[in-house]
Amino acid sequence: MATPSEFDCLCVVLVSTRNPLNIGAAARAMSNLGFLRLRVVKPYEASFREARSAVGAAPLLAKAEEYSSVAEAVADCTLVIGTTAAGNRELHHPLRLLQDAAPLVHKRLRAGGRVALLFGSEKRGLANEDLSHCHWLIHIPTRGEHVSMNLGQAVAVCLYELARGSGVTSNRTKRKVTHKTEALEPATASELDRITSMLIDALRASGYLEQHSAAAKEEKIRRMVRRLELSSADAEVWLGMLRQMLWKMKPSGGQ
Repeated sequence: MATPSEFDCLCVVLVSTRNPLNIGAAARAMSNLGFLRLRVVKPYEASFREARSAVGAAPLLAKAEEYSSVAEAVADCTLVIGTTAAGNRELHHPLRLLQDAAPLVHKRLRAGGRVALLFGSEKRGLANEDLSHCHWLIHIPTRGEHVSMNLGQAVAVCLYELARGSGVTSNRTKRKVTHKTEALEPATASELDRITSMLIDALRASGYLEQHSAAAKEEKIRRMVRRLELSSADAEVWLGMLRQMLWKMKPSGGQ
């Protein structure tokens, strides 16, 4: 299968994976379907690059990028999507079925944005703190008696749905998308994290954040900022406003 250029802007991010063989299986599925950018956050086993399950995908695994946090791994992305088996878990994000999410992913990729697709550990999936970096979540429909999938299988199913829907748009459609993107380039995850950090500093200075519940509130604030769907230009405006607020709230009164 030929690798569409848009696939270069999609990153598969594996968070706290426990078994090197699962990372290898995910890498093999990526190579099969033409997605070649793998990012790994805090893997349990340092030997994952030598996984025997990555048949034919050794170069991809060797080039995998390691990060110490989800925030760092998705900093350059304009759309961050988490995966979940859902089940009885309380979710705070919009949840889409895989087949409904694929066209939205393609739209962002064709507009030139970088997309991150997050998969959690085999034991617990993505933690709430991980999910707070996501714009929305996707779910693979499975039977109720057995909702969770093997990590490598989940990666393969998600990427197959994206690969099979990668049709070529008309020149007219491309021109429209390109024009819109130039006017409203989405904010990156890094820019959104800067806004979140400054907003949390302002809320802490104002006394809104109480120490005993600060962590939960910070996750909620991070999710709220992502739901704003800010452009990069709007993100700079928000940062300017927050800087001014923090400066004015200094004990000296900003003088």
